[in-house]
Amino acid sequence: MATRSSARQAAAAAKSSSPASSQDQSKSTSNGAAGTKRKGGSTSASPQSKKGRKGAKKEQTTIEETMPIESTEEPSKDTEMKEAPHQENTGASDPAPAADEADQNPQQEAQAVANGQDSGPVDEKEANGETEKKEDTEVTKNGAEASEAATKTDAVEESTKREESTPSSILEKGIIYFFFRGRVGIDEPSDVGDIARSYIILRPLPHGAKLGDGPIGDEGHNRMLALPKKVLPISPKDRFMTFVEKTNTSMDDIKTNLSASDYMTKTAGSRHTPAAAPIGEGVYAITSTGRETHLAYILTLPAELSEVQEGVGLRQRGSFVTSAKNPETSAPAGASLPKGAEYPKEILDEFRGRGWMPLTPKLLDYENTQFLIIGHKEDALEKATVPQTDDVKQDKEEPKEEMEKLEHEDEMRVEHLKGDDTVFEDLGLSSKEYPKLQTTW
Repeated sequence: MATRSSARQAAAAAKSSSPASSQDQSKSTSNGAAGTKRKGGSTSASPQSKKGRKGAKKEQTTIEETMPIESTEEPSKDTEMKEAPHQENTGASDPAPAADEADQNPQQEAQAVANGQDSGPVDEKEANGETEKKEDTEVTKNGAEASEAATKTDAVEESTKREESTPSSILEKGIIYFFFRGRVGIDEPSDVGDIARSYIILRPLPHGAKLGDGPIGDEGHNRMLALPKKVLPISPKDRFMTFVEKTNTSMDDIKTNLSASDYMTKTAGSRHTPAAAPIGEGVYAITSTGRETHLAYILTLPAELSEVQEGVGLRQRGSFVTSAKNPETSAPAGASLPKGAEYPKEILDEFRGRGWMPLTPKLLDYENTQFLIIGHKEDALEKATVPQTDDVKQDKEEPKEEMEKLEHEDEMRVEHLKGDDTVFEDLGLSSKEYPKLQTTW
């Protein structure tokens, strides 16, 4: 930027020039526009998320606290539940900031000085000081924006184009984590028999969400599912009951439930319940194929299945038929909770007096929701992602394509984070306090 002193010198050399003067324009250009920042996680939560944050929630009770205790020496976390028979058909019921002013042209300023329009002598140092001050302001501004971008920790980005292309048969999509907890006193299970209970953590994403870099932000709309059977179904004969233990909850709450604890018993003294260990992470979708709904998933971690994952029934790609239980109907002893989900009348009416109906995402927003997960023989993911007629007519992507796209984004996200420790980064857990992602017994 030319100083006023230099302008006078130019004016002295230009005395023979035309006296035409120009209006003084004090314009300065920004040292550099801030780089385009990736959009962080959406601040507009889904309707379910908003509902989850309304008012103060009543204290939540864990599944273990409601189940009968097998022994006076061991907590209810060791309690196994009998497999629930599938008694009924699971068929479906009916503007950018304004630019700074430009620097004044040196020739124009020289003309203004020659014509006596200069307001007076200006010290060169003062002019330079003003320039330095403006530059410092811009640096501070840009630095603050860079700092803000660096603190963006939510990898979730909403995309209108993605939302328009996502098929309606995907009722919900998100990030899924699998955990298991060893029996009392067993920090490192050596086989399935050493497992007390398994868990699934669901973190729903907006329908049009895509994944960028960073951990998943905590919107307080997380769900914790308990699997008393310990393993996942691998065939149509396997029909295992699952329970919603925590819903619309924060990761701090889930962290508390996954952590280790110690307690006293009258007969055995001090007992230790180990922390739950992660065994898998990936993406999931709750899909509808007309008469059925499915919980489908694709694993990102571990990159290759090992004996632990295979032992509990995890596959690289899998799905289960899902069927929700009517809390107003009876169930075999030991196959249901003492207290069922408290659904509003409009949801109860959807059962139409039947004992079961296909699971939908809204049912997972109620604690104590009970539902069956039923295995597939083969091609489980393909069966859960069959394109529906309406989506085909509207030229939507196939459900499997959307899941694969989301999993690829998750794979890149994990690669840029901490590999297997991404589970801890996402959930806000300390890898020092919890077992590493377990792949071997």
